[in-house]
Amino acid sequence: MKLSKTKGYAVLVEPILLSNPVSTAVLGICSALAVTTQMMPALVMALCMTTVTALANVIISLMRNIIPKNIRIIVELVVIASLVILADQVLRAFMFDISKQLSVFVGLIITNCIVMGRLEAFALGNGPGLSFLDGLGNGLGYGYILLVVAFFRELLGSGSLFGFQIVPDMFYAVGYQNMGLMVLAPGAFIVIGLIAWAQNVLLAKGKK
Repeated sequence: MKLSKTKGYAVLVEPILLSNPVSTAVLGICSALAVTTQMMPALVMALCMTTVTALANVIISLMRNIIPKNIRIIVELVVIASLVILADQVLRAFMFDISKQLSVFVGLIITNCIVMGRLEAFALGNGPGLSFLDGLGNGLGYGYILLVVAFFRELLGSGSLFGFQIVPDMFYAVGYQNMGLMVLAPGAFIVIGLIAWAQNVLLAKGKK
């Protein structure tokens, strides 16, 4: 089946802007709370999630006609687990410090509802091209939320971005203090809530 530019574009862009898996469907919240205190772990987690989601979608789409229905969940879990283990080993080999920061959360991609949901809802019924775009779009939508949340949490909570100090020392000299709340889980909830609110407002205006 040839990809329609319009359909392919919609499949890729909608999960990022219109039906974001985190801010709209409220999926993947655990990792959004845990790995967004700094930008670098959030970026790496976003890349891992996007890679796993896109590749898992393609693999399951290619196998969709030969997977027995009664064991499809098992096959999907095996595919996801294999990709997650591969991603985890690559991180351990080349980015060990980041791997330690992410701790178990890379492994928990296996249980992330976003990945399994896209396999069930899309990859089993569509070709590999569209499935790749769907996985890529949902991964990017997830990653975009993580990076926005991490940006505000690290900047307001630590005065830095990617580990580099952004807030000048002179601010601290005159009494400025970092917002300790932002490095705690409630800080992430607040930022995600504000993103969801802003998105709903913009979508409502767009419909009008």
